[in-house]
Amino acid sequence: MSVWVVTIDGPAGVGKSTVARRLADDLGWSYLDTGAAYRLVTLAALDAGVSIEDEAALMETIRDLEARFETDGRVFLGAENVTSRIRSPEVTAAVPRVAARPGVRRLVVQNQRRFAARAGRVVAEGRDTGTVVFPDAAVKVYLDGDPEVRARRRQAQDGGLAALGTVLGDLQERDRLDSTRAVSPLACAEDAWRLDTTDLTLDEVTQAVRSHVRSRIPITLPGGS
Repeated sequence: MSVWVVTIDGPAGVGKSTVARRLADDLGWSYLDTGAAYRLVTLAALDAGVSIEDEAALMETIRDLEARFETDGRVFLGAENVTSRIRSPEVTAAVPRVAARPGVRRLVVQNQRRFAARAGRVVAEGRDTGTVVFPDAAVKVYLDGDPEVRARRRQAQDGGLAALGTVLGDLQERDRLDSTRAVSPLACAEDAWRLDTTDLTLDEVTQAVRSHVRSRIPITLPGGS
């Protein structure tokens, strides 16, 4: 069976996860949150007391993980559903440094490609899915937006617990780390369709992406009609 992949990349606060989930549901395809894998490794390292600065130890952590990524986006570490835990502030603060490790990225990307090969039809979201993980994806989308608007969205997602200035500062630092790392930086693929989400609602973004993707996928493709 041939593998069909749609990638949705972009910085934090543009609605990647929601749009990707909705699109996967619409198409009847599997959903892959590529960033969740790095969050899972980070969580496992923190739980085990492994230094996130020790790349060799992080790679051993990956090899020893009893992890399961469900096609609906749920993430399990052993028998525990850690879908919420990988979004904790501690993991969010540490994950950029874990994701910047070349060896870690190599192993994670291999696992993500195996996931897609098994699933066959995948909507993948992250920061380098169209440039590195799935460079031959059938359709590539890149979502962007004004940093302050993205910060307001992230603040609302977190229940308004942190001041806007704090959220904006954290988001800009994450953008800087992601876009300047030596390996697989955040970037828009040359052949990606780019959409500025600044003045759009989440529903409008979803509809725009859905229309673009469906215009590029053969309607006779199993799971895509």
